[in-house]
Amino acid sequence: MPTVELIHVSKSYGRGARAVDDVNLEIRDGEFLVLVGPSGCGKSTVLRMVAGLEEVTEGQVKIGPRVVNEVPPKDRDIAMVFQNYALYPHMTVYENMAFGLKRRKLPEPEVDRKVRGAAKTLGLEGYLQRRPRELSGGERQRVALGRAMVRDPQVFLFDEPLSNLDAKLRVQMRAEIKRLHRRVSATMIYVTHDQVEAMTLGDRIAVLKGGVLQQVADPFALYQRPANQFVAGFIGSPPINFFDATVSPAGDRIEAHGVAVPLPAALAARLEPVRGRAVTVGVRPEDLALSADGPGAALDGTVEVLEPLGNEVLVHWQTPVGALISRVPGQSAPGVGEQGRLHFLYVKLHFFDPQTEKALDGAAVAV
Repeated sequence: MPTVELIHVSKSYGRGARAVDDVNLEIRDGEFLVLVGPSGCGKSTVLRMVAGLEEVTEGQVKIGPRVVNEVPPKDRDIAMVFQNYALYPHMTVYENMAFGLKRRKLPEPEVDRKVRGAAKTLGLEGYLQRRPRELSGGERQRVALGRAMVRDPQVFLFDEPLSNLDAKLRVQMRAEIKRLHRRVSATMIYVTHDQVEAMTLGDRIAVLKGGVLQQVADPFALYQRPANQFVAGFIGSPPINFFDATVSPAGDRIEAHGVAVPLPAALAARLEPVRGRAVTVGVRPEDLALSADGPGAALDGTVEVLEPLGNEVLVHWQTPVGALISRVPGQSAPGVGEQGRLHFLYVKLHFFDPQTEKALDGAAVAV
């Protein structure tokens, strides 16, 4: 399978407004890369430029060694699965999956072999003579996947294929797509606005904001070492907590709304370049605990809201540094109105420049 490379790729629509701005990205051979970001960030536009459905304003798109900017979509050897299943309602599942192969005039035995092979992989063997109206949403999406699979494309492109499904089906289809990737070892690019989908599916994740690529990393690196405040806030559910603070002139503590948090020597050394300056501090909900578990500090807080999730509870606190959310085991959750102390480890803290929103070098601590 080939690599896909975007080299200084931009897309403009009239009056110079850029939907995608100078994106450099390499999708490795056989990799599952997820493009994620909020609505309007340019992720689908990037995918459509790879597919040839959008013209590239600037830069180059390469599939393997070939620059494909001027290559028609049908000659790029890609297969795309859309949010809308786009199945022919009057055709059976077999006919829908075979349609593209017959248009290419493949021999009938080869068409039959490819369709039945894809149907077996996707668990559709018993559905081949049904029509789309007789299928559930998940089954229709599997047919759309099968229609792409039978082509044996160089690259699979997925444009929010699960957004029309209910929560349970989305979980099932995520597993189907991961199994598909493992079986065919194909290069896949997947677009979603759902960061849970991104984290569970991607070998690597590319985060976009306003058409600009923010960070590309594997899910763990993205979560533990975000490049900036946007990535830290977008990746993770519930989102990371932020509060404003100032590094003391002596560099031995951070001060936030009258609360002083002493810093160990190692962390003070990392924050030496911003001594006496404002910083934004980030701490994830699961890193706020009701009991100390190592070197760290604590904040007093009052419980305002509880969100029970079965085995755990999201606790909304009001603290001197503002509203914070913690994630605690269900059986140990405090009650609404109760006072408590929130403990956090120094190694779990992230620090950002409040002006640029970039992670401070060496201060976004890896676990």
